[in-house]
Formats: sequence, structure tokens, C-alpha cells
Amino acid sequence: MRRSLSIGASVAVVGVCGALFVAPSSAAPDRGDHGFGQASLTGFAALPAETYVSASDPSGAALGTSPINGIVPPFADQPVQGFSGIVRNSDGTYDVLSDNGYGTKANSADFVLRIHRIAPDLRTGAVDVVGGINLTDPNHKAPQPLTRPDRVLTGADFDVESIVRAADGTYWIGDEFGPYLLHFDRAGRLLSAPVQLPGVFAPENPAGTPNLNSSKGFEGLAISPDRKTLYGLLEGTVAGDPAGALRLNEFDVASGSFTGKRWFYQLDAPSNSIGDLTTVDRDRFLVIERDGGQGADAKLKRVYLIDKRDRDHDGKVDKTLVADLLNLANPRHLGGFADPFTFPFQTIEDIAILDDRTIAVLNDNNFPFSSGRTPGKPDNNEFITVRLTDRLHADPRVLP
Repeated sequence: MRRSLSIGASVAVVGVCGALFVAPSSAAPDRGDHGFGQASLTGFAALPAETYVSASDPSGAALGTSPINGIVPPFADQPVQGFSGIVRNSDGTYDVLSDNGYGTKANSADFVLRIHRIAPDLRTGAVDVVGGINLTDPNHKAPQPLTRPDRVLTGADFDVESIVRAADGTYWIGDEFGPYLLHFDRAGRLLSAPVQLPGVFAPENPAGTPNLNSSKGFEGLAISPDRKTLYGLLEGTVAGDPAGALRLNEFDVASGSFTGKRWFYQLDAPSNSIGDLTTVDRDRFLVIERDGGQGADAKLKRVYLIDKRDRDHDGKVDKTLVADLLNLANPRHLGGFADPFTFPFQTIEDIAILDDRTIAVLNDNNFPFSSGRTPGKPDNNEFITVRLTDRLHADPRVLP
């Protein structure tokens, strides 16, 4: 079944979401600083894997013509997929960032970089796509030749993975091909030249000798409560740094430059990755850490509260587990899932704070490649809300 949406931008959807119900959460007492208990699933919604931007450009030509999880490329339109960053809006919608497309620079030249606006409905289980903007460079701010003559940006130009909104409504976006920070206006137009992270070079960056693996750049990006400072967290370890140590880099918005201050986030295992970063207050953040497994092979999908003050003086930010995404209490079987509920996706790359004890988490479905929910079937983009057992004591400026 296909249905069309025409609010802001038209989107065609293939597939049907199942119904879901939102369970009321009883208040749990704070337990101090000695750790969080088992978090609970409180809401579930899903955007079908086969969701496309109507009347857009063809995509996926470099994927061949053989079925991938039952989906046959190429596609007549642009898939609405790969959510790798999120911004919460005040009206219950979210701006979500599609990544570079199909995983590499070589196969994503016909994938248009885009910010989609989605509206999850936790009463019905549906996620509507209600708008969106393409990312463009009409004023020739990017120094490199672009794929398209109309200067619409594609997955061969940048690998965008994280996003925040500044005080003036513009967007800062983290990239992995530099790694760069990219500044866009509210219409998606690049405002200035990409800002290179000093001394760090991905293989796709011609400006220096690579010392960071491909697709390991700014996976996480957060903005301080006063909107004056950005914090960019790399997904991979820079050559010469301790194994599994990721750099958290400080960036001054007013000057448009990195300050030189940085901290280390230590992965539970060097083979893990981070998926996203969001601000709790001036010193603390939430981080998604994950392994590379999906489905039955998924062993670690966690949300940590980190503190850059390094209270134990070990040279790394402090970490406290706040939610195990493979072990969420679900006594009411929301979404038709078992108790406990698992979020067993290879890439989980979106987190937002909804209130002092509730977070939203989304997966990147890597369409059409990932099949963590049902083997052989492409994953939907799932939106879940999670109730924590303890309060975050977040800065009020980061709360709705």
C-alpha cells in the first residue's frame, strides 16, 4: 500500500506500521549517584523501510540490481533513511539527518543529503514525514568540486552524521570525510567553508596523511546549554591515541574555530563505536555506545551519562550506564514486543532528551542493508521513548 503526505514536502510510503500503545510510567524515587536501574520502554513508533521522497531524483544506481534484503535497487526516488542525527522541536516534531546514503563515498553520489522533519505518533505507532530540506552549496563555500552542477550536496561530497541547532536557528553538522564541521542556514544552504578538525585526517581528506579510519569522524555533536560551544565526539580512535579512546573536541561558535580543548571517551571495547551525543548540562552528556552486531549477534547497545570533569582523575570522562537498550522493561508489550524489549540494530545513532527522566532513541536503518529486527527484511526506522529509573538533573535549558 502506498500513501502520500503533502505537508511541507510530499513523501510516499510503502508498508504499514502496526498499532502501538503508550504505557503510563509510575514515578520511581531517585537513588542518588550510585547508578541507574533497568530502564523501561514507554513508547514505540516506526517509519517503514520503504519510504521515499515523492517526485525526487533516482537513487541507488551504484548498488547494482540484485535484491538486498528483498529490496531491488536502484530506486525511482530518494529513500527517507539512515537517520544519523536528531534535533527536537518544540511542537513534537523532530529534524532528523540522513547520512551519506549507502555507506561509502563511491556508492552514494546519487543520494541527496537532506534534513527530514518527522512526527512520531505514539498513539498509533506511525511516524509521518511532514517536511524536509536538501543540503546545498549555492554560494560555493565547499572548496572541492561537487558531484552535482546544481550544487545540491550528495553522499559523495560529505558524510554527515550529527546535527545541532544553534541559537539563531542555523544548523551545525558533523561530517566524517574531513572530519569537518559544516554550518548551514535554516534553508539548508552552506554558510561557510567546512571547518577541519586540526591534526586529524580521514582517508577521504586530501589535505593530510590519514590518521583516522574511514567513517570514524564526527558521529556525535552536542551544543552547550547557552548555545555558545559545540562538542564533537569522534567515532574512531586517532592514530597514536590509546586504544578505544575517542576525542571529544571543543568548538567556539562565535569564532567558528576549535579551542584546542579536548577530552577522551573510553569505549568499553576498542571494537565498539559511538552513535550519538547530546547535552545534559555544561559538563555532562548522554552517549550511545554500540557494538557492530545486529539481531541475535547484538551484544552491547547502551546509553551512558558522561562527565568531562573526570572525577576519578583517570584521564578519561566518567561514564555511568543509564539504559541498556538490549534490556528494556516492557511489561505491557508495547509495539507487540516481548518483555524485556531489545533494540538490536547495528547502528543506533539518535538520542534526544524529552524530560528529566525520558529519552528518545532512533536507529539508523542503513537502508536497504540492515536487518536487525527480522533477518532478511530491511529494518524500519524505529522511534522509541525510554523512561530512566533516575533523574538526569539536566540543565533546564536542554529540557522542553
